[in-house]
Amino acid sequence: MKRYLFNTAKAFIVVLLLTGCDDFLDLHPLDQEVSSNFYQTEDHAMQALVAVYDVLTYQSTPGVAWAPFITVSDILSDDAYAGGSDANDGMQQQEMNTFNIPTTNTIVHSIWIKNYIGIYRANLFLEIIDDIQATSSFKARTIAEARFLRAYFNFEQVRFFENIPLLTSTIKGPSEYEQEQNTPKEVYDQIALDLVEAIPGLPGSVPSAEAGRITKWAAQALLARVYLFYNGVYGGDLNAGATTVNQALVMGYLEDLIENSGHDLFPDYGHNFSLVGEFGIESVFEISYGDTPPWWDWGYVRGGNGNLSAQMQGPRVTGSQKWNRGWSFAPVSHKLALDLADDPRFAYTILTEEELDGNLVKGYQHTGYFSKKYSSDAEHWGSGGQFELNRTCNHRVIRFSDVLLMAAELGSPNAQQYLDRVRARVGLTSVPATPENIFRERRLELSLEGIRYYDVIRRGLTYAAQELTHSVRGPNYMGDQEIFSVTFNPAIKGFLPVPQTEIDLSAGVLVQNDGY
Repeated sequence: MKRYLFNTAKAFIVVLLLTGCDDFLDLHPLDQEVSSNFYQTEDHAMQALVAVYDVLTYQSTPGVAWAPFITVSDILSDDAYAGGSDANDGMQQQEMNTFNIPTTNTIVHSIWIKNYIGIYRANLFLEIIDDIQATSSFKARTIAEARFLRAYFNFEQVRFFENIPLLTSTIKGPSEYEQEQNTPKEVYDQIALDLVEAIPGLPGSVPSAEAGRITKWAAQALLARVYLFYNGVYGGDLNAGATTVNQALVMGYLEDLIENSGHDLFPDYGHNFSLVGEFGIESVFEISYGDTPPWWDWGYVRGGNGNLSAQMQGPRVTGSQKWNRGWSFAPVSHKLALDLADDPRFAYTILTEEELDGNLVKGYQHTGYFSKKYSSDAEHWGSGGQFELNRTCNHRVIRFSDVLLMAAELGSPNAQQYLDRVRARVGLTSVPATPENIFRERRLELSLEGIRYYDVIRRGLTYAAQELTHSVRGPNYMGDQEIFSVTFNPAIKGFLPVPQTEIDLSAGVLVQNDGY
């Protein structure tokens, strides 16, 4: 049994929020609750807020494609290849892995849709909350949560696509359907504004029954991640209304988190990816997955709570007592294995084929390495439902070690101490806190967590071409060298294409990204 954000009628509120548009006769059934008469009490507001949180767990869009954030991000990076059972099974993943992405790639479209669902629900909540009968403290906290979540979805969207429409209110009718793209600066400024204004309204801690709700520490850490990416890619600072989000401000937030949040490193690095470590002392922001309710519906996968990254990235093993029935997407590269070769974190990060019991079917781009952080291990098997749809491992979005390394990178006076803490936890000796050593530590500490790709892109296209172009072949690779050779395409600047379907629907208002 897993802990979840709230005990609520998830399916009900999802349907409610997706059916808020009037039909052409403008008929409202008087014996049913609809969005125009539903939002009245704190309980109603909480259901609406849970519906915003719910989108954090979305990894697929019905009729489009499965697009788990960790799997997609690692495939884009040099940490992993595309994989799957064969070249056809992983064709769209391979398009992303080789940076030859057509504008019709359905994984790309799924990401686009998911984030705008989250943005829509956050905007809707912010529009209805003022008129709800609730205490001022309830409103302050839930408004802050909704603004954090809107910032999170906008950040994921702009970091993937760069040129996106910025929506700060729900679309009210056909006259607003065609939305032009905003500049990246406008989007990032809004993200910064949402986070800066959310921080005072968020609590410093939450009770275990509310594990997964946002704290002010999560908002401060996310703002640092946003600033580092924006500053790296575009240069300069952000404007959060009258507040300038610069190195000094972000550093202050990180130092506050390090000193006062109560977060710390687990003594055992491996606890970060096990059940014992869920919502633990190292987790600053975590998304909950699990097997409640047990899920069976292959046609509506996002209705359940299983972690698809773990399913997709697990080895294709049967008859095993430790690993079972994964799909071998995102096989780990020998390049990462070499970097981790003498590092104690290898054993917690990479699963080798020699460790597997049972019968292994070797899939496309088989390297002999799989992710151990998000995988089909026995500890995270669901207790019911369709086996593949109920993986129970949570997504650790921001860990305390990441916070320490961000603070070190930003030039904290304590940079050496912070770097040493991360290394000492796994028994490594001190190295000078130079930019190169800090970046290398991020590579080793945070690999296969969906972070590497963005760390590379924010260091510039020359660095991206150096790191993301690779063809190192390992001893257990199967298949011609051609399928393991990846060349980064600097013309796309590290961004995905705007889905062609969305451009067509906009009647050409949306403009395609560079390089596509």
